[in-house]
Amino acid sequence: MLTHIYIRDFAIIDELDLELQPGMTALTGETGAGKSILLDAIGLVLGDKADSTTVRHGAEKAEIILSIDIQHSPAALAWLKEQELDQDEAICLLRRVISVQGKSKAWINGSPCTLTQLRDLGELMVDIHGQHEHQSLMKREMQRQLLDDFAQHNALLQQVNHTWQEVKTLQDRLTTLTTQQQQHQERLELIRLQLQELDQLALQDNELQTLDEELSILANTGELRAVSEHSFHQLYEAEPSLYSQLTQIQHALAQQSHLDPRLNAPLELVTSVQIQIQEAALSLRDYASDLDTDPERLAWVEQRIADIRQIARKYRWDINELTQQQRRLQQELAQLEGGDYDLETVQTRLKTAHQAYFKVAKQLTQSRIKTAQELSQGVTEAMQQLGMQGGRFTLKIETQETQISPHGCDQIELMVSANPGQPLKPLIKVASGGELSRISLAIQMIAAQRLTLPALIFDEVDTGIGGGIAEVVGQQLRQLGTNRQVLCVTHLPQVASKAHHHYKVTKAKTNANTTTAIEVLNSKARVLELARMIGGIDLTPATKALAQEMLTN
Repeated sequence: MLTHIYIRDFAIIDELDLELQPGMTALTGETGAGKSILLDAIGLVLGDKADSTTVRHGAEKAEIILSIDIQHSPAALAWLKEQELDQDEAICLLRRVISVQGKSKAWINGSPCTLTQLRDLGELMVDIHGQHEHQSLMKREMQRQLLDDFAQHNALLQQVNHTWQEVKTLQDRLTTLTTQQQQHQERLELIRLQLQELDQLALQDNELQTLDEELSILANTGELRAVSEHSFHQLYEAEPSLYSQLTQIQHALAQQSHLDPRLNAPLELVTSVQIQIQEAALSLRDYASDLDTDPERLAWVEQRIADIRQIARKYRWDINELTQQQRRLQQELAQLEGGDYDLETVQTRLKTAHQAYFKVAKQLTQSRIKTAQELSQGVTEAMQQLGMQGGRFTLKIETQETQISPHGCDQIELMVSANPGQPLKPLIKVASGGELSRISLAIQMIAAQRLTLPALIFDEVDTGIGGGIAEVVGQQLRQLGTNRQVLCVTHLPQVASKAHHHYKVTKAKTNANTTTAIEVLNSKARVLELARMIGGIDLTPATKALAQEMLTN
């Protein structure tokens, strides 16, 4: 239940700090005093849209803080835990700040959150019925939602939506494949041809680089042999050769090193160079002898490179990425030959998806029919209590399997007969605004009995009724308040007198500004407020006595 609300600089509220009580609480006041402002503030902190006009004139920002006891709200506790917004205490704290520029920030238990999160959490704790709710009932989608909310078959609705999404996806896929079948086949043929040529080429990774290196050697064998043989001759066979000169130097240094040990270091270096010169010369000799002019091999390498370059030019591929391109084409071919691109496979999957959809949609229809009977009976009984004796209410359900939707195959329409002997007609054709208000109130009262939410809010839903009917409404609201919290903005003393608690909304005007305040009424003040509601400005002993009588009955 809602336990406390703090409001600052919201609309015409300067500052309000109010404790909220269990049971039924009535909010009353003069016309224009701002009775609905408190409910507007609660709506905002529960995720309603806001703009800069909600900020009190002259202030920089509006702030609303709402405390909610959730210890008996398992759905809200589970949601907070899932979102990692829970805390050890049983009180959930919601905060909303709206700047004069229209920007908004929100928090749940001190952690920043989105308006979507506020709305999701709010829907688990508070249900708000507005005075213009009968207007929304004119819309067919709202009539369907009314029945589904009363049935509480969310799991079925989710299954229907899920299977519908699968059907739609496959239908779109089938349409795409049908219109693009020619392009699909042409792409398949091209890929198969390309892969056939690449398979015949049998190119290995890095083969082109290896071939280029081999071609360079084969094309320059004579020059390479001449250079290597000349180098060998100069290093080892010429007179004098570099090797023989180093031998003489090494021998001379060796003879003199005993005279000065400092010659040992250069002697070692000369000896090392001599050995390396010898190894280089022998290596060059072996290299020259291994070189062999092979015209056939040269021609083969040249042709192999030409074949590789030709296929790269043909399909405008990077010559260095042919093996990667081959792998990509193999993957694309596997996809194009898979079930997602096969008409018969997609048609089979679509048929299966349709069967799954109609199976769960039928279950949803059966649930709606069963719930419609219960709701129709309850609302019809409530209409009798609200002065519409002989009136009837029912929900018409027509199943049209040719028009599937994410909400099932049912077309739902509220049907009403306001007077005895009159046939049932669509609610939208009910003429009287007063009848619409009472029918809407009857629906809300029955629907509220099914709700398990800890807090219900009614904003002048009793508009258009009075007398004994108003007393019945008050009794039903009080009954609702026995096991949950009910906040009711009302202008009827018959309703207000049935409340467990009574708050009066007042508006004060000065030359500078206008402010709204809320006063918690004690027994004496409550009698005076009810008397005002009964008789107007001049309170007579008769109106006071009637007010006292209404409170005691």
